[in-house]
Amino acid sequence: MSPDYEAEYNNRARVPEHPALIAGWAKDAAAYRAATPHEAGLAYGPGKRHLYDLFPAAGEGPVVLFIHGGYWQALDRSFFSHMAAGPNGRGLTAAIMEYDLCPNVPMASIVEQTRQAILDLWRRTGRRIVPYGHSAGGHLTAMALAVDWKALDPAAPGDLTPAGLAISGLFDLPPLVGTSINKALGLSEAEARRLSPIVHTPPPGRRLVAAVGGAESAEYLRQSHDICRIWQNHGVRTTCVELTGANHFTVIAGLADPDSELTDRLVSLCAA
Repeated sequence: MSPDYEAEYNNRARVPEHPALIAGWAKDAAAYRAATPHEAGLAYGPGKRHLYDLFPAAGEGPVVLFIHGGYWQALDRSFFSHMAAGPNGRGLTAAIMEYDLCPNVPMASIVEQTRQAILDLWRRTGRRIVPYGHSAGGHLTAMALAVDWKALDPAAPGDLTPAGLAISGLFDLPPLVGTSINKALGLSEAEARRLSPIVHTPPPGRRLVAAVGGAESAEYLRQSHDICRIWQNHGVRTTCVELTGANHFTVIAGLADPDSELTDRLVSLCAA
C-alpha cells in the first residue's frame, strides 16, 4: 500500500499545537533582534522580499545562512532571528534570509533567489557560506550545495558552499504533487523531479548533515535517510541525524542554543 502523502506531509495537522510554537518563534526572534547588534534588511536582489539580516560574530570562519521553511508559501525572516543565537554564541556570523513565495513565483525562482543571496553574502563578506535551513529551507540548502558556482560567477570560489545542514528537509518532491500543498506550488511531475535535490549530484567532497525529528512522519524520515544514502554514493560526505522526540516544529529549537547538538553539527560543518 502506498503512503497517504496528504497525511504524511501535513505537519500542521500532525502537530496541533503548532500555532503556539510558531508564535513562540516570532516572540523569540523579536527578542533576539532587540538584544543583538545586526544589520537589518540587506538586499540581495530587487524584490521586496529579497532581503537578509546579518548578525556578526568575532570568528573568522564561514558565514552561516539560515533559510526558513513554510512549504515555499509562508513565513519570512522575522520569525527566525533567534536561529542566529546558537551560531553567534560559537563565534559564527549568521545571516537570516527570506524569499518570494509561491504561488506569486514558481519554486524554481526561489531556488535561484537562494543562490543570489549566497553570492551577495559572499561578495559582502568575502567568506564561504554554509547554508542551514528548515523544511522547505532544507530543500533550498541541499539545492545550494549542488551548484557550479563558477558558472554563475567566475570570480566565486568553486567551493563557495562547502557544506550544509538541512533540517527536516524535502529532497524528493514528486510525492507532493498529488497533495493539497501543491495547490500553491503548481508543480508538474517533471518539474518536481527537476527540483528534487535527490536527483542532483553535488561536487565530491561537499558535506551534508540531514537532521530530522524522531517524532516526524515516516516520509520525512525517509527523505533525510535517502538523500544521505544517495549523495554518499556520489562522493558527498553525509550524516543523517534523528533528534529524539522532536517534531517538525520543535526540531529547530537547538539552533537558539550554542551548546545544543544541532549547533554542534553546524559548527563542525564550518570547520576547515
